[in-house]
Amino acid sequence: MHPIQDRIPSLTPEQIERMLDRVLLRVDRPGRYVGGEYNSVVKDWDAIDFRVALAFADIYDLGMSNLGLMLLYDQLNQQPDMLAERVYNPWIDMEKIMREDGIPLYSLETKHAIRDFDLLGISIPYEQLYTNTLNLLDLAGLPVHSRDRDETYPLVIAGGHSVYNPEPMADFIDAFVIGEGEEIIVEVARTLKNMRNANRAVTRDEQLRAVVKIQGMYVPRFYDVSYNDDGTIAEIERNTTDAPRKVLKRIVPVLPKPFSRFLVPNIDTVHNRAPIEIMRGCTRGCRFCQAGMITRPVRERPVEEILETIREIVANTGFEEISLLSLSSSDYVWVHELVQAVHDEFSESGLSMSLPSLRLESASAELMDKLGDTRRSGFTFAPEAATERMRDIINKSVSDDVVLEAARAVYSRGWRTIKFYFMIGHPEETLEDVQAIIDLCKKTLAEGRKLLGNKANVNVGVSTFIPKPHTPFQWVPQDTPEKINAKHRLLKDQLRGNGLHLRWNDIESSEFEGFLARGDRRLCRVVHRAWQLGCKFDAWQDQHFHGLWLQAFDEAELSPQFYTHRERSIEEIFPWEHIDVAVHKKFLIEDYLMSIKQETRVDCRDDCFACGVLPKFAKIRAQTDDLAWECPPVVPISERKKKSGGDRVPNVALMP
Repeated sequence: MHPIQDRIPSLTPEQIERMLDRVLLRVDRPGRYVGGEYNSVVKDWDAIDFRVALAFADIYDLGMSNLGLMLLYDQLNQQPDMLAERVYNPWIDMEKIMREDGIPLYSLETKHAIRDFDLLGISIPYEQLYTNTLNLLDLAGLPVHSRDRDETYPLVIAGGHSVYNPEPMADFIDAFVIGEGEEIIVEVARTLKNMRNANRAVTRDEQLRAVVKIQGMYVPRFYDVSYNDDGTIAEIERNTTDAPRKVLKRIVPVLPKPFSRFLVPNIDTVHNRAPIEIMRGCTRGCRFCQAGMITRPVRERPVEEILETIREIVANTGFEEISLLSLSSSDYVWVHELVQAVHDEFSESGLSMSLPSLRLESASAELMDKLGDTRRSGFTFAPEAATERMRDIINKSVSDDVVLEAARAVYSRGWRTIKFYFMIGHPEETLEDVQAIIDLCKKTLAEGRKLLGNKANVNVGVSTFIPKPHTPFQWVPQDTPEKINAKHRLLKDQLRGNGLHLRWNDIESSEFEGFLARGDRRLCRVVHRAWQLGCKFDAWQDQHFHGLWLQAFDEAELSPQFYTHRERSIEEIFPWEHIDVAVHKKFLIEDYLMSIKQETRVDCRDDCFACGVLPKFAKIRAQTDDLAWECPPVVPISERKKKSGGDRVPNVALMP
């Protein structure tokens, strides 16, 4: 693969437009590449002082559904002296033409080459997009290694859940956003713009030394990593006092007004609906869940703000479905009031509403009834495990009785299909625990058959547990392919027949995600070599070539098993040790040791376990408001959920 920057001249937007006119009819779904979406923002390029390209490291069909990118797009375009334009990875057919014809990666809004922008921000929500990110940089005409890009190139920053362990991409990204991006993206852009306005040449090193002083920004070149003889990390040290010893994640104290002027895509996308984030964070403490740890503390939107946003979306777009998003919608403090208000105002409009991430309880079916979902296509629950022992280990206590009661409530209201999500490969899991998944699914189907006859179905999705950074399970080994294969055989053998449908994750894909999730900086060599060998779109099962990744490991003289199937000692220094997600490591250690003893914690709103996030959040809030702010006492969840049907007391301790 020859770097595109070595082979193409600088092209104007007019030249790029003319080239596109000749090629778009030769590719699948040309609507991915033309821009012009309703509600897209097109500013006068020559009249704007600072220009940002926002990239999603996958194709348009997925990136257009990404709420985070839309929020950043909105925040930047609200600035009168800045503009933000979008770019996505082209699919294989379009990339081939771009490389053959010398078409650089360009923005959809004005067709400017990405290299012409001042800042390139890349969203990397999951690890499978690492090679896509390198491919995106190369198609943009940028050297893929950060060390090879000087101030004549746009500064490259990246954010997303995967970069809470940024080390496998440390060689390629100039600076990482650790945490929430709505405020920090504007701060970074304004910092760079103000430096340039000083009317002198500003080196890349000076840019990075200014950026690293912004809370939440991590610049890899300002940190050195040394290793022990056994391959574990000996020390992570900063090499300049400009950088913090630990990078504290960015927390937005008050969620900004929900985005409502959604861009209407040119083609059908994966999630062709308008999402509204009703709540951020979770207090349940599931030990496998990275999102539940890194998005703390909980912040919730008022009901009226959500309703007003729905009204604006209806006025501004043609979307026929709105999704009310959170990690745990049932825990939203005003969920009953919200659902009732949505029902009262929109039930006759034909607007479809979805409330994902509901808890496994019969009340969830009642909530969906109020939302007026008339399709009755399926109801999704995620028990994750099916034995009391495993539920205690992972700290997700849901009894079989609760599952079956919820199933009866769902089927009795006309839903024909219940969709279950389980994980296999949890710590200490046995084949008996997997058999319990089968038994629970069959019992659930039997409940459906009593009410709906042969129309009842149970769809079962089984994923493989991947230990993730910043969770209580970051120390545990990932289950081996041999054990996972045996569990798959058991599931495939018994979860079949009329009314039972099973889907599972590919073993190689799980191995791949596992070694990237807990990788260190040495994996940059593996990622780069895998990309050189042709790896990209690794999240697409038919495009993931595991053998090439193993070849890249061999050439780098590293072992994937070192990152996946090795148990870590409590004392081990992790590659992400210098990244502070505001949850104390001692809290994670304590929770990990509790899992070994099958001890559980209740919801944080019933009892505070001093995870560390609230004092740091209080400090950030005080700095933001320029006044003292103390964390008030937690209101227990038992007081929040009244039996009267939803009259709940807001948890002011976790709200701004």
